Parts: sequence; C-alpha cells; structure tokens
Amino acid sequence: PSRPEEALPVLEANLALRRRYFSEDEILIAQTGLSNCFDELGRLDEALVLRRGNYAKEVASKGISHQETIAAGMNLSASLRKSRLWDEAATLLRGQLCPAARQSLGSDHDLTLGLNQNLAGALMENPERTRDDLLEAETIMRDVIQRGRRVFGPAHPRTISAEQLLCMVRAKLARA
Repeated sequence: PSRPEEALPVLEANLALRRRYFSEDEILIAQTGLSNCFDELGRLDEALVLRRGNYAKEVASKGISHQETIAAGMNLSASLRKSRLWDEAATLLRGQLCPAARQSLGSDHDLTLGLNQNLAGALMENPERTRDDLLEAETIMRDVIQRGRRVFGPAHPRTISAEQLLCMVRAKLARA
C-alpha cells in the first residue's frame, strides 16, 4: 500500500541531496518522484509546478522527440487534466506531444497510446466540449483500443482502461 504522507519528507530530502551533489538528470528523476507524491496527496498545484519545470528542462536539454521528454510531457498532460486545465492539456497533446511520440516512438508505443488516451480524456472531461470534441475523442479511443488489443492483448489493464474511456465518451455522445 502507498503511504505518501510518510514518503513525502524522504522524497524532499532526496531532492535536496540530488540538487546539491548530482546531475540535472538525477534531479529530474527526484522531482518526478516528488511530483507523483504530491499528486497522491491531492496537492495538484505543487505537482503541476514540478511537472511543468521537468517538461521544460527535458525539452531544452533533449528535444521534444526524446522518449524521456515525451514521458515528462505525459506526466504534465495528466496533471493538467487532474487540475481541470483541459484546454491547455489538449493544446499540449495535439500540438507537441502526440505528433512527437508518433514520429519518434511510433503509433503503437505505450507512451503514444497513453498520450492519445490523455487527449481523448481531456476532450471528454471539458465541460465546454462540443459534439465534435466528443466525436474526435471517440475516434481517438477506437484507434487506441485497436492498437492496444494488438500490442498488449484484450485483457491488459491499458486495453481495459481504454475501453472504459470509450464507453464514457459514447455515453456523453448519447446525451449531447
């Protein structure tokens, strides 16, 4: 079982140590762990600040198409969704992350599928969404499920999660 309250001071000390003695990559790893802990504690604003910083540093040092940059972007897009910043999440995903992931990792890669699922989720969760947004989310999720079944299999948790999101999108479409 996760115990983020107990982990927080350890993760903060770890980050302080890494800032003093280690490389930027090691600092980013520690910040990712701390941001995950903040997320679990519901401290979404603090998690978002760290994830924005991590993503910006990864882009500056490794470029937009590097797998570690894309992973940092995945974390940032998830934080944006949790913080209800759906438009910003969709813009980041559409404009940078999804195209970079498709080009450098391929359409069947785990990160690419996850980014597409994040985009569909952001489109669906936005209370100001349009019917076209829901149709786009449905199209995205059909593709994610097809690829997920082929790559991971039908019983994989990622595939099942994608199917559940598609059901939610279709339920919202039925009410739109």
